[in-house]
Amino acid sequence: MSDTPPESTDVDAPDFDAMARDIAEVPAVEVIVTVAVNLMSAAAVKLGLAPEQGAGDKYKDLDEARKLVTALAGLLDASATEISSFHAAPLRDGLKSLQLAFREASLVRDEPGQGPGEKYTGPIYG
Repeated sequence: MSDTPPESTDVDAPDFDAMARDIAEVPAVEVIVTVAVNLMSAAAVKLGLAPEQGAGDKYKDLDEARKLVTALAGLLDASATEISSFHAAPLRDGLKSLQLAFREASLVRDEPGQGPGEKYTGPIYG
């Protein structure tokens, strides 16, 4: 009996060509919006805004939420000229809502302009 592991089959190997083709077919705006929505969703969960009743405190982590909100603000700021206002406006509204939710959830108040993402959006007052 041999001590060498059996060779990997083609079934186990990912099809990188097919993945690249799939990615190539997706418009950049759709990729940006999808990433923004994922950041928004993750930030909402980390802010304790999970839809399940009672799940809010279970997943609440303001340090993580700050990072996600800041990343979202940076993405929206960087892509503002690349995506239409049709796509950008609701994302900016969602970002502002997350920033306000962060202010309400935080025990230590950030100075105006120092909250998550505010270096990109300007001060958020709630």
